[in-house]
Amino acid sequence: MTYAADGLAALEAQLQQDLEYLELPAKSWVPERTQDGAPVRDVVVIGAGMCGLAAVAKLQFTGISNVVAYDAAPAGLEGPWVTFARMETLRSPKSLHGPALGMAQLTFRAWFTAQWGKAAWQALDKIPKAQWMDYLIWYRKVLNLPVRNNVRVNNIAFADDLIALDLSGAETGRIYTRRLVLATGRSGLGGFAVPDFLQGVGRQFWAHSADDIDFAALKGKRIAVIGAGASSMDNAATALEHGAGAVDLLIRRKQMPRINKMTGIGSQGVVHGMHQLPDAWKWKFVDYTATTQTPPPRSSTLRVSRHANARFLLDCGINAVKEEADGLLIETTQGPLRYDYLIAATGFSNDFHGRPEFAVIAPHIRSWRDGRYQPEMGAPRPGLLEAPDLGPAFEFRELTPGACPLLAHIHCFNDAAMLTHGKVSGDIPAVSAGADRLVRGITASLFAEDVEQHYANLQAFDTPELQGDEWVDSTPLLNQENAQ
Repeated sequence: MTYAADGLAALEAQLQQDLEYLELPAKSWVPERTQDGAPVRDVVVIGAGMCGLAAVAKLQFTGISNVVAYDAAPAGLEGPWVTFARMETLRSPKSLHGPALGMAQLTFRAWFTAQWGKAAWQALDKIPKAQWMDYLIWYRKVLNLPVRNNVRVNNIAFADDLIALDLSGAETGRIYTRRLVLATGRSGLGGFAVPDFLQGVGRQFWAHSADDIDFAALKGKRIAVIGAGASSMDNAATALEHGAGAVDLLIRRKQMPRINKMTGIGSQGVVHGMHQLPDAWKWKFVDYTATTQTPPPRSSTLRVSRHANARFLLDCGINAVKEEADGLLIETTQGPLRYDYLIAATGFSNDFHGRPEFAVIAPHIRSWRDGRYQPEMGAPRPGLLEAPDLGPAFEFRELTPGACPLLAHIHCFNDAAMLTHGKVSGDIPAVSAGADRLVRGITASLFAEDVEQHYANLQAFDTPELQGDEWVDSTPLLNQENAQ
């Protein structure tokens, strides 16, 4: 492809003009605050991946300017795209507008076409994952978003009516914010979901699919990969491409999942209507899609099956995993199997108690298990019961009313919000709608919290539009006429 730098410059100029015409970002309107002599942030966003960037951009567009995003990763490595996401391309259609927030010049398509032209766009099938990361880097740069990299939030606490964050890394110490957004991606509020049969097994023998895996060290080895989802295929393919001796996919299901149910009914109705449904319907939709399971992409599956040393072992549940002198003995429903290494593509959990930075808030977070789920909804699926019970702006709700009122100032804008809000805070298709819903809620709550100040500003405003020389008071003449 021929690259046109001037095309990108022209796109950026058009975007800046569009922002000017739309008066974006809006003027700042949130009153300034200080705590212990230090300025208080209006909003802090933890995570500068796609969701974090969309949230920060929408906040700034709305006139909430005193905002910052922190990410523990170095610049350019935020999110999964060039770290533990091991697919070759995105599975989402290339035409989706993603985090563009309704602005055509901010879409991936505009960015791509400006550089490589319309013919290259027509020839493009799926978006290479590294190119998507390049687009997000550009998105951050062209909007001049306030992101601080190499900063980790070690603790979340409360101080008066504020949220206190203890930082380490490139920025250290304690800062204060009025609102906090957890844009923490797939890991949500917990971390890796590790099956019971791996508890106690030495980490030299296995990895989670989101770990930093040394695939070169697996050359010539016998590898087991658990699961039949996208990450299973991508990790199996990566191991095979690095010269693994043999790779078996251990798949509990009797048949491979083949139909992507939610994609089949995708619409603006789903995006904007799912979170308004009664709880029983929310549970029904998410439980059904979990039961049927999203299939791995066709390209990812072919990437595995083209290797003669790959096997798909269906109806192969795992009963136990035992360490041996030279590897692992896995007791399965198909009999004992031996491997040098295992990769668990077993997803993530919402166990808030497993993250030290959430230690203060974890005991207060209400989940669907705490009353929102009712037995008549269906089977009590553990992954759904753990989901946080969120308010209309992704805010946490208290387990015990009144015990931690500031919990409502922390917003769960990540994959853990799916059961309450639908898929608007983790995937590409509806992230702009999710950011809009989040920021509308934060905007309303900040305005309401400062309503006395805003009313005082209303009363104090005294810039006249009329100067007093635009008319003549005719009342005296009228009085004279009436007196005659």
